[in-house]
Amino acid sequence: MTGERFEATYLIETPLDPAKVAEVMAGEQSSGTFTRVAGETDELRERTRATVTEVTALETVDEPSLPNAWLARKGVKGPWRRARVAISFPVDNVGANLPTLASIVAGNLYDLGEVTGLRLDTITLPWSFRKRFPLPSQGIAGTRKLTGTAKGPLVGSIIKPNVGLSSAETAALVAKLCEAGLDFIKDDEISANPVHAPLAQRVPAVMDVVRRHQDKTGKAVMIAFNITDETDAMRRHADLVAHEGGTCVMASLNWCGFSAVETLRRSTDLALHGHRNGYGAFSRHPLLGISFQAYQVLWRLAGVDHMHVHGLQGKFAQEDEEVVSSARDCVTPLTDGADDRVMPAFSSGQWAGTAQPTWDAIGHADLLFMAGGGILAHPGGPAAGVASIRQAWNAVASGTALEQAAAEHPELRQALDFFGKPSS
Repeated sequence: MTGERFEATYLIETPLDPAKVAEVMAGEQSSGTFTRVAGETDELRERTRATVTEVTALETVDEPSLPNAWLARKGVKGPWRRARVAISFPVDNVGANLPTLASIVAGNLYDLGEVTGLRLDTITLPWSFRKRFPLPSQGIAGTRKLTGTAKGPLVGSIIKPNVGLSSAETAALVAKLCEAGLDFIKDDEISANPVHAPLAQRVPAVMDVVRRHQDKTGKAVMIAFNITDETDAMRRHADLVAHEGGTCVMASLNWCGFSAVETLRRSTDLALHGHRNGYGAFSRHPLLGISFQAYQVLWRLAGVDHMHVHGLQGKFAQEDEEVVSSARDCVTPLTDGADDRVMPAFSSGQWAGTAQPTWDAIGHADLLFMAGGGILAHPGGPAAGVASIRQAWNAVASGTALEQAAAEHPELRQALDFFGKPSS
């Protein structure tokens, strides 16, 4: 037994004493339950029980955030008190077991009768525990090396239409996108192995045009093939990508699950592009689910190299502040012991004009900056769309206003005029 511990923090809402509820949480997720049971000795509890390390009272509200039949049966009414709770868990209760770690920090806690709201906020690990799990195979440095992009953001796009294209049509579109000057191209999350473009045909067709582009220009464009599937199929798909000279695969993390992604990670050193589609179901309610800091800790332990964070001023529901904090989480080491940073992937409604707020918010370019319409709908064509984004990033990194830079770059000028006009 090591005696080492990790910590998770939570936001809770309850009509009861938050300190007592915190003790219930600690007991429920370690050696205890609602009452002492046979075999639950003092020695066992001392060795294995989670402990409450902090309870910080927050505001009180007049209405519960979530319904609760247990409290209703007991006739317990408000006011409802909110609090921050920190709980320390023994590492030895888990071992190097990611699904069990997730079940401990984010399991039956959500169903506790004592709460009308509970959200996992953060997870903090000691290096001795973190090193039991894989570090990124590629991460930021490896992704830059594979694409030959030494500085600036990796400019990427998404294959659209996202479904319906044949393998040959997909390859033809990829050829155009490569010619446009992209660093990175990804499949859409809903296009994995469809009948009209199965991976067995699509991967060789796409990689043929990628190789020809590399032979012509020296540029190795990274293609994130969506291989989301059951575990054995994903391993076969990854082997096919590697055989064809590919450098990246993508998986829909929430629907593949921790075990499948861990198995995939162990079987390939390809860059693993983690798509978080469905994350809103875990995160959009402020008193339920999992905050991104905790979410990305778990998936980084599974070994992903890239993590989606959405985009500033984008088309989704997240506030810009959440997008920024998510990107910062990705490039923050989980512990002081290693460089396990992963590349944040910005997408959704991105174009040259969102380079400025992105740079202002995070102050670095270690990121994937993906634009669909911002490239493909540019009035000058895809190459002009890519150029406008690079021009915008070069400008903001040098402290030059976009309007000033646009005076010298017609592609950027077109983007600002076209995408920046008010919508009707």
